[in-house]
Amino acid sequence: MKFDIIVIGGGLVGASLVAALKDSGLKIALIEPHESAPAPQDESWDSRVYAISPGSAAFLQKLGAWQLIEAERVAPVYEMAVFGDDNTAHVNFSAYEIGLPELAFIAENRQLQTAVWQTLSSSKENIQIFCPAKCTAITWHDTHVDVQLSDGTRLETALIIGADGVNSWVRKQAEIEVSRHAYHQIGVVANFSTELSHRQIAHQWFRRDGVLALLPLPGKRISMVWSTTEDHAVFLRNLPAEKLCQQVEEASSHALGTMQLISPPVGFPLNYVHVKKLVKPRLVLIGDAAHGIHPLAGQGVNLGLRDTQELAAILSTQNALTDCGNYMLLRCYELARKEDILALEWVTDGLQKLFNNPNPTLARIRNLGLEITNHLPLIKNRLIRHALN
Repeated sequence: MKFDIIVIGGGLVGASLVAALKDSGLKIALIEPHESAPAPQDESWDSRVYAISPGSAAFLQKLGAWQLIEAERVAPVYEMAVFGDDNTAHVNFSAYEIGLPELAFIAENRQLQTAVWQTLSSSKENIQIFCPAKCTAITWHDTHVDVQLSDGTRLETALIIGADGVNSWVRKQAEIEVSRHAYHQIGVVANFSTELSHRQIAHQWFRRDGVLALLPLPGKRISMVWSTTEDHAVFLRNLPAEKLCQQVEEASSHALGTMQLISPPVGFPLNYVHVKKLVKPRLVLIGDAAHGIHPLAGQGVNLGLRDTQELAAILSTQNALTDCGNYMLLRCYELARKEDILALEWVTDGLQKLFNNPNPTLARIRNLGLEITNHLPLIKNRLIRHALN
């Protein structure tokens, strides 16, 4: 079977790219090893949520996916309150101050994935989905790429797109160099119901033991992301529900009153991953396969969706007579994405190091920085507007 493009990885970013290209006329295959879990039909809440920027939401709406998510499962963020580790330094961001309806939307991973995959169900004959299916070999040639699946199926394509996550198998097969380091932190995530309303405000505390974020969910519910040391993460995950609630209440200065656990805590290791090259002849990397950043800015998924938008814009201008794997064409994508990716890598890695350092002089500097930023609207607005894309 011959294709113009094969996308390996059917997560939110990979599936969104296929959805963005379904009317391009290009023949596309999507390969995903795991069947997508359906969105829950009960009152349960997915522990993994994303802060979707207005720009990403607009992109998903253009694909026809955003409007498939039930409104009562999405919470807008009107303000963000960030606190330093001295209990006084803070900076506030407001959508109202910059004349916009919201700063972001908090949405569940399963809801988003289900919606994007639903848009693929109405795809034309140019889209073929292999799921569940696993790649076992990739062979690059000058004019094409051969892909073999675990069931023996052989595919041929002009372009491979790796969207298979931070530990990308595709990236490894292409022998693309990465520089990475572990933060020796675990992102502990869980959902709670709260006594007080969050008033659509996202809260974040830079603490000595990590970064705690409470993100608004619909109603009096919040999603917690606590990026903390490995030992503290084990401690938190082993606590009884009542004790965990008490820990979060105290760490958040009782901002939302008493809490009740509504989804059990899970954890994922945090690493910095810088990919030296995003493209090679007949290969492109997008999403977490192309970069891995600390979640403190809540921008990981938006960075990946911006990859998707840029690549879709470039590839959708091609036709059946164009070689989609042309290296110079792919370089256009790499050059267009390089600045955005490097900026977020530098900012998130720098902030993590700055707030994870126990040096008292640095503590004073970082808390002073928050206060100064809070009194400089020009800087605040610039930070906000970059995050809105």
